[in-house]
Amino acid sequence: MTDIPRRTTVPKAEPAASNTYFIAWRWHFYAGLYVIPFMTMLALTGLMMLWISWSTGIGGERLALTPSGDLLPASTLQATAEAAVPGATAFHYLEPLADDRAAIVAVAVDGVKTGVALDPYSGEVLRSFDWQAGWYDWLSVIHGTLMLGVTGDRMIEIAASLGLIMIATGIYLHWPRGQSGWRGALLPRLSARGRSWWKSLHGVLGFWVSALLVVFLISGLSWSGIWGEKFVQAWNTFPVEKYAPPPSEAVAATDNAAPEMMHDMPMSDDVHAKMNHGAEKEVPWTLEQAPMPASGSLAGTAAIAGAPDLDSVVAFARGLGFDGRFQIALPDGPEGVWTVSHDSASNDGPGAGTDRTLHLDRYTGNVLADIRYADYSPYAKAMAWGVAFHEGDLGVWNLVLNTLFCLSVVFLTVSGLVMWWKRRPDRAGRLAAPPRSPDHSLWKGAAVLVVILSALFPLAGAAIVAAWLLDLTLLRLMPGLKRAVS
Repeated sequence: MTDIPRRTTVPKAEPAASNTYFIAWRWHFYAGLYVIPFMTMLALTGLMMLWISWSTGIGGERLALTPSGDLLPASTLQATAEAAVPGATAFHYLEPLADDRAAIVAVAVDGVKTGVALDPYSGEVLRSFDWQAGWYDWLSVIHGTLMLGVTGDRMIEIAASLGLIMIATGIYLHWPRGQSGWRGALLPRLSARGRSWWKSLHGVLGFWVSALLVVFLISGLSWSGIWGEKFVQAWNTFPVEKYAPPPSEAVAATDNAAPEMMHDMPMSDDVHAKMNHGAEKEVPWTLEQAPMPASGSLAGTAAIAGAPDLDSVVAFARGLGFDGRFQIALPDGPEGVWTVSHDSASNDGPGAGTDRTLHLDRYTGNVLADIRYADYSPYAKAMAWGVAFHEGDLGVWNLVLNTLFCLSVVFLTVSGLVMWWKRRPDRAGRLAAPPRSPDHSLWKGAAVLVVILSALFPLAGAAIVAAWLLDLTLLRLMPGLKRAVS
């Protein structure tokens, strides 16, 4: 985040500190070569997604209307949406976000999914749209995978992991030392000129946003395929042992009930992540890897008398206190369940404290699982709030803060490039990397740091080891290339 004048010798005053400074500077620089394009992409796509969500909504849920009379039964809206798309069958219902907002019913026919926005008072079809295939969804795919699937996910995970190294080294580089003190660390020197002006702004802004950047990177990494899925998410997945409420009185009183039906709940082969639509992360983070319960037994707690339908499930949810927007996923297949959810990952509300996911047996109407925010692990609770903050769902202040943050990240990447360009005029044709530390005895400390990093963030460690091996092999065999990247 900052820099020192070019020189090939280290001042004698504080050699150990100066040597560490050189190492931190080179790590900051080389990590930036990889991180800058990804960080710019994440900031720009995130900024556009933020404003699409706030202005028009992800799926038409912000369409405004004038309330008039009583709400129509949800089944009437379902029938209207299915009639609007001949041959289609409803699979998802979204309760209106507020009294003056549209209801959404998602329908499908021959694998093509369509969202239908309806006036919940008159039943008028306000608009139809490709379900989860708008601008927001397209940006979300780029934001999460670069449209390259697993490969893109891994590339972004490496960038986010190396981004944490850039933050640590940047804070060290900008830490107040010398005559400038904390004033120079916290306030830019606007009177400076040229590269010094860029360096001051880059360092001060980076210093101020570093904590926010850590929050964004960690919350994003928690969704990633290696560090997220294999490490933190696996250890914080909601345990299925907590699903089943005590057996209902009806089950306990049935002499002929099989023991497994009295005590065990059948589980589906599907996990909750299957409920995500496309690249959208709509299922609570802690549930993505958790198996879904299955319909077809007498397990659970009695809730809805008789086989439930959309109207009875909506009425049950409202009676439980689901307020504002909530979502209902209709049963999918013979073992499918009714799922009622209100959670921050789906932009359903302004915070994570009211997260709740409810599964009901499609045949008996029994509650098979009732998972609330209070049931989450400490990390899952932090993630629930982190996702809400990441998406700008906590209010206008969150929208403004995230907007300024995204613009700040873009400025940091641009200013870093400008500083590099201004430092390299006399090294045309070369990368103009920061000079090596004169003290080569510090390599052991760097090696220990790589080992620790590899344990915490495997892909970042692997990237550093790959670069080290490249330096030991290919670059030593090709002196011209080594000079070019030095």
